Amino acid sequence: MEPNFCFGKIPENLENDRVKLVPFIPVEHADALFAAVRAHDALWAYLPFGPFASTDDLVASLVHGRIRADALFAVLDKTAPGAPALAGTIGLLDTSPVNLSTEIGFVITLPAFQRTHVTSSAAGLLLRFALDELRLRRVVWKANSLNVASVRTAERMGFRKEGVLRWDRVLAAGKTEGGNGGGERERDPKPGCLGRDTVLLSLCWDDWEAGAREAVDAIMQRSS
Repeated sequence: MEPNFCFGKIPENLENDRVKLVPFIPVEHADALFAAVRAHDALWAYLPFGPFASTDDLVASLVHGRIRADALFAVLDKTAPGAPALAGTIGLLDTSPVNLSTEIGFVITLPAFQRTHVTSSAAGLLLRFALDELRLRRVVWKANSLNVASVRTAERMGFRKEGVLRWDRVLAAGKTEGGNGGGERERDPKPGCLGRDTVLLSLCWDDWEAGAREAVDAIMQRSS
């Protein structure tokens, strides 16, 4: 974890009885993450980055190339045999102390932990941190418009859809999935790179105080 997150040091005790979030430290987590994802290219279908050729590529492209002042966590499952086991990543990005806002992103749940309690618990812990501890006003969730599962996860956690950002992202060269189906304009600066439309959802402090907090807590308790 880089020490320049805009709110200072990231706490190391974001956890419940099922999941623990710890700062993602490349020397501790990168090899295990790469080993878990190297045979699962489908994980990157809707993300603007990946797949990666090696641990060094993952660290250079994702951690150093994209995280910078953002906060990236390793998600550890406390219920798995031999726990805690690395179950994926999640993080905060585009955090603004000026506007009291942040985005939950870098959500990568390893195949063995998909459709379990892991994603909901990790997102719930970050919502508590952002809205209760940091006292932010707005938390955003963005998903590829084709990623129905991600949008459903966000809505289940209380996020409300605000709209679709057209041509929001330029996908990495070589990606053949996740594009918006649009053509390529003449003399495009990034020829061959697909464009992505993004669904924008948000959960704000007044939603949180009006019952979303209790709903998220209940989801974390009943998620299988």
